[in-house]
Amino acid sequence: MTRKNFINQLESTDIWDVVIIGGGATGLGAAVEATTRGYKTLLLEQYDYTIGTSSRSTKLVHGGVRYLAQGDVRLVLEALKERGLMLRNAPHLVTNKPFLIPSYKWWYKPFYTFGLTIYDLLSGRSRFGTSKPYSREKTLEKIPTLKKLNLRGSILYHDGQFDDARLGINLVQTIIDNEGIALNYMKVIEFLKEGTKIKGVVAKDGETGIVYKINAKAVLNATGVFVDNIIQKDNPTAKNVVKPSQGVHIVIDNKFLQSDYALMIPKTRDGRVLFAVPWHNKVILGTTDVPKDEALIEPRATKEEIDFILETAGRYLEIKPTRADIKSVFAGLRPLAATKTDANGKTKEISRSHKIITSESGLVSIIGGKWTTYREMGEDAIDKLAALFKLPKRESISEELHIHGYKKNVDFENPLYFYGSDMLEIENLMKINPDLKDWISEDLKINKAQVVWAVHNEYARNVEDFLSRRTRALLLDANESLKMAPIVAEIMANELGRDKKWEEDQINKFNELAKGYLIK
Repeated sequence: MTRKNFINQLESTDIWDVVIIGGGATGLGAAVEATTRGYKTLLLEQYDYTIGTSSRSTKLVHGGVRYLAQGDVRLVLEALKERGLMLRNAPHLVTNKPFLIPSYKWWYKPFYTFGLTIYDLLSGRSRFGTSKPYSREKTLEKIPTLKKLNLRGSILYHDGQFDDARLGINLVQTIIDNEGIALNYMKVIEFLKEGTKIKGVVAKDGETGIVYKINAKAVLNATGVFVDNIIQKDNPTAKNVVKPSQGVHIVIDNKFLQSDYALMIPKTRDGRVLFAVPWHNKVILGTTDVPKDEALIEPRATKEEIDFILETAGRYLEIKPTRADIKSVFAGLRPLAATKTDANGKTKEISRSHKIITSESGLVSIIGGKWTTYREMGEDAIDKLAALFKLPKRESISEELHIHGYKKNVDFENPLYFYGSDMLEIENLMKINPDLKDWISEDLKINKAQVVWAVHNEYARNVEDFLSRRTRALLLDANESLKMAPIVAEIMANELGRDKKWEEDQINKFNELAKGYLIK
């Protein structure tokens, strides 16, 4: 299916059962839920799928050890169940990751071993492994770069890891596999109404400028930190329901960890946790939690946030990372449900659970939540729409649904592993045209065939789509991604039928974007 096919379907459909605004984790989860129940489903995303927060996470699928410490057992139980389902339904993207909590005080090991044993018990049959204390020697065997002075040992526990944007693309493909439509670069600009009730949306194609009037029985606002923008298109006087909170991550070389084990620093000076997580042969350090007043599509890390992460990591690692060691820095905004902040304006206590609200016009909005619970959020949202708008009652099947790309026994040493079952198709492309085997980046193990595949099968429309979300080059090494951009632009121009001016414009746009991921 091509974008042209989707537009043709859009034009020929009189009325949709469900229109979903937003192509991040929440919107995609809801669209998978709706289309697999047999509802005629259309998802509209004004930019690219997962362009916002949903591609800028810590890459963890977790129950939330911190939430357990805060006593939010319900949220932890919910997330642990969903963690197990994600591993079961997308094993090519979700993996079991061992974590160590280093112990520098005598009471750390008994304290955290007790807490993590409860975490294991709450996991039930979907347990990822057994938590246990490690000796000093065993700890340094697993993470040899840990600071040795006063190290008493560590506590091992297990959680999940994934590639957020890649899961997003596989969810888009799952929607399409089940006869739904998910269109990127299609912005909702206003609502269609009969009297005071919403009966559809008006959307503008970001590529052609063509405006479409789209009738719908039900409309879901799943736009993350931009939920209030959509609510206020319906009702300009509506109060904000989302409080954005910025989380910053920095990416450094794996020499700083030299391990497949992740490190969890249990308490930073602001009372949070900090992770050092191996990912695509690099290490992600993060994150921060800073309240923001404004939702931006490209939030920027502050000097203070970067210094905080480096300083915290440096207290636990023998080799202290510096600003010069940073390969890339990226920031995302959490769409937290607006409640009172504490006296210092901190957001770590704001609810991470999701909420569904209904406007008088019939607009349903979903707020809060996180990637780990995306499926449950989608199920709850579609249950709400089905009840409100009297859609045919159909049971959810998403707990048992294999995500597009599902593949057991994945060879994680293969650079194409994250394509899952699609890997064979990409290998076939290279057999047909051996030139496509050529590396665009040997360091990041990205080749020309992946660009061709992304254009025709993953709906990449520009260089940023490919280098930021179809592959993770921009996040892994911003300088390397800049070197790749001209080749990617040339291949994409050829595949999309664009001219030289488009190609040059794409390179310039990407160069400007990448500046925000580089440390000056």
